[in-house]
Amino acid sequence: MDTWSKEKIWDWYGSRPWIRGCNFMSSDCANRIDQWQEYGFEKRLETADRELAVAEEIGYNSIRIILEFEVWDRQHDGFMRRLDKYLETACKHGIDAMVVLANDCCVPKSLYKPVVFGEQHYDVGYHGGRKSSPHAAYASADNEERYHPLDEPEIRERYYKMVKEIITEYAHDERVLIWNLFNEPGNNRGNKSLPYIEKFFEIARAINPMQPLCADTWNGVDENGRAKNLIEQRVLELSDVVSFHGYEPYNETVDMIANLKKTGKPLFNTEWLHRIAHNTVQEIFPLMYLEKIACYNWGFVAGKYQTYEPWESVWQEYEKNPKADIDFTKWQHDLIRPSLRPYDPRETEIIKRYCDRADRDFERENGKKG
Repeated sequence: MDTWSKEKIWDWYGSRPWIRGCNFMSSDCANRIDQWQEYGFEKRLETADRELAVAEEIGYNSIRIILEFEVWDRQHDGFMRRLDKYLETACKHGIDAMVVLANDCCVPKSLYKPVVFGEQHYDVGYHGGRKSSPHAAYASADNEERYHPLDEPEIRERYYKMVKEIITEYAHDERVLIWNLFNEPGNNRGNKSLPYIEKFFEIARAINPMQPLCADTWNGVDENGRAKNLIEQRVLELSDVVSFHGYEPYNETVDMIANLKKTGKPLFNTEWLHRIAHNTVQEIFPLMYLEKIACYNWGFVAGKYQTYEPWESVWQEYEKNPKADIDFTKWQHDLIRPSLRPYDPRETEIIKRYCDRADRDFERENGKKG
């Protein structure tokens, strides 16, 4: 099966209101093992229910969720039930899901730790709740590359089985909006994950789900609409929509969008909000509305995962250059405080305003077509 035709993908994109939401994990999750494991799941699902009610209230209609292979692999039946409960809980609030099946944000193999279920340790004061973060710019004497379990042949075959099972299970389920097969391919791994990504697409196309497919051309494209490296160019060719990550300030985001439009595909800004580097709700969210770009800010309610803290790479940048334009007085990501009050009510007021406007736009356009 080939990628969707431009007519088909634009018809699909235009058939729904403006897509807007967040990368979601309930605030009582220390990591994605916590999000999907059996231990404590029901309590965390209750938390997710409360927090998704807030997302619904401010006007969000979609979430981006990243699955965890190790939980599927070792707690298979329970994982499948829990995923369905998660999707049902989101659906109750009028929210569908972009489902992410793999992730190239990895640590060097020497720092990789096998998954342990149960109570999850987290380091206070660190982005992502851990000192050994994939967001750090590691520099080792032997230039050790990042490790992914997909690099192990036995694990790889089981991973492919997971991709096939989950897409088959939800291929005709409206609770799943779109399949995001691979997050940030090539993140400090070069082209090593390219064969895995191609296999993911091959599996998914054979299933032929009702939802479109994509992986991330996360670094954007050049002035000719081509990706900046081999792995992301291949992803661009295989994807029905363009998923990119926009953490840059307003002017640079405008330039990025101008280039991305040359691909001729619908655009999904699947990660944004980087206040400390001047990527703000006040500037970026209205821009996404005006350009009709689907968007998912990173994080929602501040919690154990601590993505309001700066990336480790940001700290490293500042240590090298204390004059770097970084505003450490602000949260990096997340929109809502643990009390479920906004981090900044002016932000959520903007979100509500443009979500309401987008829904009115959609109703008016549908009325004209009717």
